[in-house]
Amino acid sequence: MTDQPELTVVIPAFNEEANLRPMFDRLVAVLEPEVDGLEIIFIDDGSSDGTWSGISDLAAIDDRVRGVRFARNFGHQAAVTAGVDVARGRAVVLIDADLQDPPEIIPEMINKWRDGFEVVFAQREGREGETLFKKATAALFYRLLHRVTEVDIPVDTGDFRLMGPRALEAFRALPERNRFIRGLVSWIGFPQTAVRYRREARHAGDTKYPFRKMLRFALDALTSFSFLPLRVATFLGFAASAFSFLYILVVLVLKAVGISWLGYTSLMASILFLGGVQLIMIGVLGEYIARIFDEVKRRPLYLVGDSTDGTVQVVPPDRPNL
Repeated sequence: MTDQPELTVVIPAFNEEANLRPMFDRLVAVLEPEVDGLEIIFIDDGSSDGTWSGISDLAAIDDRVRGVRFARNFGHQAAVTAGVDVARGRAVVLIDADLQDPPEIIPEMINKWRDGFEVVFAQREGREGETLFKKATAALFYRLLHRVTEVDIPVDTGDFRLMGPRALEAFRALPERNRFIRGLVSWIGFPQTAVRYRREARHAGDTKYPFRKMLRFALDALTSFSFLPLRVATFLGFAASAFSFLYILVVLVLKAVGISWLGYTSLMASILFLGGVQLIMIGVLGEYIARIFDEVKRRPLYLVGDSTDGTVQVVPPDRPNL
């Protein structure tokens, strides 16, 4: 590819062998008449099935397809970042390989970008094929995050979005390792707008986000964009101090009028309560310190094991500051 394509589609894939060809076919059918030059990049996030073979086959039959294979599983957010790093298009669309996010709305995103918006994110109006628990926890998470963060992160949005040239330049300069991409894209600013859609059921395979990964992802989001957990420690400290002061006053007054008791139960309750609060807050501090520790090590966000065209660096370049 000698000329810069107008659009690159970045698709992270982890054990998505059955979804690769349907995704490719739908993308080409939708985008071929819409853009002046198309690039499709699949990022194999250390899959253990035939995902890499499927990506290599697509690259062999269509030179618009490029594939990058991680040396091991580095996670979805690292895979998305790698795709943006190597993308050549003027604009980049991020979309998962499971076809829950329909490629058919990408032309609407492109039109809004051409109208002057630098970021166009897809906002879900419904979620098909997911359990009630998943829907409820997702709705709670997005609304809690929206309230406690200082960045205006739109509710009910995933990583399915389009970024224009200025947003891409800013995004590529962001250096942190524990990444929450939808928050980072909101943080960089620029004119942003939404495209609404109903999320479809997964085309094939099982979800790659069990509850454990969802919880870790939520912690990354909260600690990356909010100091509220740390401030809770201060609030609890003041509350415990106020309660203790009032308790002392009550005891002194009762003592003055001749009322006293051994108080074993109340003493143990106070000790256990304050001990529990202290341990919780130490855990909160530990979460932030662990992320600081991870940042200062300066390890690469990902390592590349292979690529279909042999042009991708094994170790990505260090991310510059703006």
